[in-house]
Amino acid sequence: MIDNIVLLGSTGSIGTQTLDVCEKHNIRPLALSGNSNVKLLEQQARKFKPDTVCIADGTLYGDLKQRLADTDVTVTAGRDALCELAARECDTVVNAIVGFAGLYPTVAALTAGRTLALANKESLVAGGDLVTGLAREKGKIIPIDSEHSAIFQCLMGNEDNKIKKILLTVSGGPFYGYTYDRLKKVTVEDALRHPTWSMGRKITIDSATLMNKGLELIEAVRLFDVTPRQIEVVVHRQSILHSAVEYEDGSVIGQMGVADMRIPIQFALTYPKRYETPTKGLSLFEVGTLTFEQADDSVFLCLAAAKRAVAAGGTACAAINGANEAATGLFLEGKLPFYRIGELVRDTLDNVGYDSTTTLDTIEAADTAAREYVITHA
Repeated sequence: MIDNIVLLGSTGSIGTQTLDVCEKHNIRPLALSGNSNVKLLEQQARKFKPDTVCIADGTLYGDLKQRLADTDVTVTAGRDALCELAARECDTVVNAIVGFAGLYPTVAALTAGRTLALANKESLVAGGDLVTGLAREKGKIIPIDSEHSAIFQCLMGNEDNKIKKILLTVSGGPFYGYTYDRLKKVTVEDALRHPTWSMGRKITIDSATLMNKGLELIEAVRLFDVTPRQIEVVVHRQSILHSAVEYEDGSVIGQMGVADMRIPIQFALTYPKRYETPTKGLSLFEVGTLTFEQADDSVFLCLAAAKRAVAAGGTACAAINGANEAATGLFLEGKLPFYRIGELVRDTLDNVGYDSTTTLDTIEAADTAAREYVITHA
């Protein structure tokens, strides 16, 4: 069992559940960071007593500093301060930041040789070879996403066995079975009703468009060193089988459990050991039936775009990620119809140039160009 962590994104869904695990197992958060929820970050600082807290939105530094003036907690702000926390000496850095902003602390943590428990999928999607190269050479990544944690577990003890295929499961979101025309009537409230998982707003919309699964497909290619053709996306409405691996002898090994993120979060912190979790157990009798179907990427355009982008390589994945973040933000603000998210992601890939190399400069350029394209064409 590890003794301490640095937790980035502590006020989000993954962050708060990580603190549940820390509390159960007496793991100390040495440092916490949040984006803009000053009130919750203050509450977490008072409860867990980290050495340092960082607020990503620098305009809120004064507010947080004043709230914690009667404590010994050091308050910092901004991206550079966030990266300093990511590089800090600790047992594990947990990156639970949402979106492209999580790339920078991922790079900082791996450059410093840290073990990184990664929930920020955009780091691998946008960062590509930059991030995987750093992980190979200096640091280590343990995935937190339920699907990638499942694959990671299915691969344990099988380092010398050849993977034939990865079965990447997806719940299908709230609009499974919809036609493209029916997607045109979707509201923000509809899209935020996920059938099985409780998540933040951005990732919930990504799950509704199936962009989340597209990002996870790209992430799986990079985490597990397989080709896009070796990944099969499988709609599994019950969210019990979190993913599986088929080996060349035809054996399929899968990981099952209830839909509770504290299980993969805890495993990332305690790997390779397993301990009791603050969750209920899985009863297959209660579940009754497990179903598996194909995902329709002719309706869910984000998934199709992700497949094309990972095949293209370079900064193409950074471009579709930036486009998706921009389009999803507009949708949540009521400025864009739901179905247009997929169209804009697709059109960005078709119309915005991308670089064959992945450096921070080329990644940032692709991200910026994609966001500008979406804003211009929304």
